[in-house]
Amino acid sequence: MGVRGIRGATTADTNQADEIWQRSRELVEMMIRDNDIQPDDVASVIFTVSPDLDQAYPATGVRDIPGWDMVPLMCSTEIPVPGGLPRCIRVMMLVNTDKSQDEIRHVFLRDARKLRPDLAEKS
Repeated sequence: MGVRGIRGATTADTNQADEIWQRSRELVEMMIRDNDIQPDDVASVIFTVSPDLDQAYPATGVRDIPGWDMVPLMCSTEIPVPGGLPRCIRVMMLVNTDKSQDEIRHVFLRDARKLRPDLAEKS
């Protein structure tokens, strides 16, 4: 069994805590579903947000998913690249799995589909 990275991204409509938590949870739940992930198989999850999202940690919205209270979650801010996607939440989930790279389903929702249209078509 090896470790695979699963990418995901979404956008929030507003810079409000409830919105950030809701969008983060929605994204992670879809990543879990699409990749048949069990909490014990997750090595860690890194969340980043665009600099305009500063009212909440996205990981907080994921903590109440059953079994996810002990999964290592970490948050950071994206590099403020000019023209970057506003109100964007990104996820890099490291998972222990036997799946090949081609079997991994990356998830891009809302305006974040623009980031990787090639992968968004599969989600």
